[in-house]
Amino acid sequence: MKPIIGITMGDAAGIGPEIIVKALTHEAVYEYGRPLVIGDLSMLKRAQEQTGVEITFKSVSAISECVFDYGTVEVVDLNLLPEDLPQGCVSAEAGNAAFQYLAKAIQLGKEGKLAAICTAPLNKEALHLGGHHYPGHTEILAHLTDTKNYSMMLSSPKLRVIHLTTHQGLLDAITSITPDRTYKVIRLAYETLKKAGYENPRIAVCGINPHAGENGLFGNGEEEEKLIPAIVQAQEEGISASGPHPADTLFFRAVRGDFDLVVACYHDQGHVPIKVLGLEEGVNITVGLKGGLIRTSVDHGTAFDIAGKNIADERSMLQALQTAADLAPKQSITR
Repeated sequence: MKPIIGITMGDAAGIGPEIIVKALTHEAVYEYGRPLVIGDLSMLKRAQEQTGVEITFKSVSAISECVFDYGTVEVVDLNLLPEDLPQGCVSAEAGNAAFQYLAKAIQLGKEGKLAAICTAPLNKEALHLGGHHYPGHTEILAHLTDTKNYSMMLSSPKLRVIHLTTHQGLLDAITSITPDRTYKVIRLAYETLKKAGYENPRIAVCGINPHAGENGLFGNGEEEEKLIPAIVQAQEEGISASGPHPADTLFFRAVRGDFDLVVACYHDQGHVPIKVLGLEEGVNITVGLKGGLIRTSVDHGTAFDIAGKNIADERSMLQALQTAADLAPKQSITR
């Protein structure tokens, strides 16, 4: 059966409600999945009025009440926000609500009622003001599913990137990289692509320093200490892993088709090439969550500057929903 995909509304002061209502006017979404929005119904209705889209909402308290017919959007309405919530502003109320939407979706996922979660963006400052001190979605998901070994993967039509570190300062990120962490991320990447149908995924690891250290000329031996032992271990297990490669040419080679996935060492090393290729096509995927729960997300922020102006682009949300359906288990979901 088509997978049930829980869509969390994110920060309602941003463009999350708008891109959700726009995306769910595309009939193709219902051809590959069964969408269920988790958020505030009043915010979705406001977005509908601002965009002028033709859509009907149905508030549900249980998935058994859902029909999943195109044209009617089922919503788990947590009713946390005032109808006049200011748009385009950092708000503790909206930050807390964004956390609660995700927590509810994770609960439903752990109960086997969702096959995947697709998240609209949250604002980290608002999240913290709301009392939830996490760097972002990925860390919330890991904590609430009690997952220790996880990673962020970014995907676009031409490039896939998985990260050794994400939301850390550069010096802290490099310090935190270990051979064990590198090996585990290579293994996660391999297993994810194998499940997606790749017979022998080709995985390339970025160097940390310019020119991947150039045999000790740059840096302090980080490649030899933190990366190479893990690459060798993966190779000994039959994984087609290589590197470390100079980052300034590796992404070009991956886009050309030489590799199926790139392992980036820190946040910007992996994010910049994906976003240069196009924000509207990028998808953020959390890999390795306990229970096999799939999570995808748009690869852009809350865009407070354009919230409520009916100019937000829903294409990244559409791509995230498609990716969630592709990666989700296809068996019937427990109601």
